[in-house]
Amino acid sequence: MTQTSFRWTRIALAAAALTGVSFVQAQTVLSVSTWLPPTHGATVAQNQWCEAVEKETKGSVKCNLLPKAVSAPPGTFDAVRDGLADVSFTVDGYTPGRFIFTQVAEFPFLGDSSTTTSVAYQRIYNKYFAPLGEHRGVKALAVFTHGPGIIFTVKQPVTSSADAAKLKFRIGGGNINELSKSMGWNTTLKPATDSFELLSTGVMDGTFFPDESLQSMRLSMVKYATTFPGGLYNTSFVFMMNQAKYDALKPEEKAAIDKVSGEAAARLFGAGWDRTDAASREIQKTTGVQRQMASDAFVGEVKAKQAALEDKWVAAAEGRGLKNARAVLAEFRAEIAKVK
Repeated sequence: MTQTSFRWTRIALAAAALTGVSFVQAQTVLSVSTWLPPTHGATVAQNQWCEAVEKETKGSVKCNLLPKAVSAPPGTFDAVRDGLADVSFTVDGYTPGRFIFTQVAEFPFLGDSSTTTSVAYQRIYNKYFAPLGEHRGVKALAVFTHGPGIIFTVKQPVTSSADAAKLKFRIGGGNINELSKSMGWNTTLKPATDSFELLSTGVMDGTFFPDESLQSMRLSMVKYATTFPGGLYNTSFVFMMNQAKYDALKPEEKAAIDKVSGEAAARLFGAGWDRTDAASREIQKTTGVQRQMASDAFVGEVKAKQAALEDKWVAAAEGRGLKNARAVLAEFRAEIAKVK
């Protein structure tokens, strides 16, 4: 190196020190938001996904876990689309009428495990729904469902549809919203995060939730649970990334993110939910929650009303371009049975 080139190298290094420019590999930081508690299974799964991304990209992409949600739950999809956060998840049913195909994962009696329904849902989503642009505007990293939906009440058990009709319930939207209307139940669409206030003040008599929510939402006032084989309902979630942020990544970084997303992420979220559901059931034994399985007659009433809703979904899905929607639903149910 000549004396002149050495002098210019020293000048460049000095300038870099003054401006904060580094000669090491550039790093992309993803802002990650959650509207659920930090210990919630879905938040933990999202954090685990972040760890997998950092490992697969050898540190060139990492996450910044935001201390506060960038939006209330119903606005999360638009917040990620518009770049207020780079990564988050939300409930499709929080924006009624926006998503049609995803409702297939919300039907009753699908299964007793979040893992099996989530993985099967991801496979059907990849095959049929993603090509039709169901979540256009964001990069859909994965889809998943929570565990089987249960009727939880504060002051009295629900042993029949007639019992439920006497009470007021918080629900999260999606197919259960339509099913409740068909059953003649008094339900109000509210985010999960509103449940404590609604139940503790007596504004609502109960809520529809998976098991884990009794702990994550601190619903110690709940005393009764009515379960259904395969769940009264499920809830469809989308785990997503800002599309522009994804597009700006290097090809090898995109490949790394794709590797840990899709079915791998669906299984991650599902397994997390199953663990917290199981833990909640153990806690309920000590807190005195009285659990009962819905009678055959009660299940039969639900099935009778759900049949018309499935016909409605088939028509709506085919109206948006899904071919032979009834066969897709049958394939989804068969896929659930195959998931290991």
